[in-house]
Amino acid sequence: MAQGTGVAGLIVRAGRQGPGALCLLAPALIVAGCVASDPGAPPPSPPAAPPVLPACAAQAGRADDFVLVGEAVQGGMIRGMAPRCTRGLTLDGAAVPLADDGRFLIAFDRDAAASALLRAEVEGGAPIEQRLTVRPGNWRIERVNASPTGGVPSAEFLERRKPELERIRAARAMRVQSDGWRQDFRWPVTGRISGLFGAQRIYRGQPGSYHSGVDVAAPTGTPIRAPADGVVVLAARTPFTLEGHLLIIDHGMGLSSAFLHCSSLAVAEGERVRQGQLLGAVGATGRASGPHMHWGMMWNGARLDPQRIAGEMPAN
Repeated sequence: MAQGTGVAGLIVRAGRQGPGALCLLAPALIVAGCVASDPGAPPPSPPAAPPVLPACAAQAGRADDFVLVGEAVQGGMIRGMAPRCTRGLTLDGAAVPLADDGRFLIAFDRDAAASALLRAEVEGGAPIEQRLTVRPGNWRIERVNASPTGGVPSAEFLERRKPELERIRAARAMRVQSDGWRQDFRWPVTGRISGLFGAQRIYRGQPGSYHSGVDVAAPTGTPIRAPADGVVVLAARTPFTLEGHLLIIDHGMGLSSAFLHCSSLAVAEGERVRQGQLLGAVGATGRASGPHMHWGMMWNGARLDPQRIAGEMPAN
């Protein structure tokens, strides 16, 4: 970690000089209020008030460290406060959005590397860096002595899938103004967790796709409620081939929630939602073996574990 040691500005102020006072001016320095000795001259006026330095310039050389709340772990999330006078923030070189009050959010993909570098560019000082050790997640891994399942997708499937993926990418790329990311997230549906984030099968040494969200078993029609404030960036009224009725909520700062296989949707694209608001209902649309809520979360492309973010499932 490095901190700036320079001084952004210097004010030299001289008080009123009495008769016969001697003033010496350095060639490159002008001192306000310094007058020549002349007993017959009227008393000099008080010096003008010094200019007010910008807050960051006044604080140069004494910037704070990062304040981080949360744990650096695969699939996890940290909220933080940047050092004073931070004008830019990056995580492993990628830009991190910074709120007006200096707060920010970072998160770690299911397969994140073992360490990450958080760096703040500080006005009037040297960059401040903090190296984070990212703890590995505890994923359920099943090793199967069989060939990978699933055939080659048909041309018809790929043709239908292409516009769906384009809509999902466009929704993920949107950036909205919302403070939902600051809130403590709540479970959208309560019940038995039937599918864990990160679970994966290994087929004769070849990894299959891992489970990208958490599943909660619930009857069709069970209400799904917003885990935090946000804006609806995708609402698939026509079911997608895999996700069925898909809903994506952007919570701000690049953090989003997706709800798959819904039986119905209660909100529309562009609508602002509040924590606890009805979003839709549990279903089994798309490719699903039965009714359940699939909740997936992402931050700037990193897939996160909703169970880790929402905490322990409350009792029914």
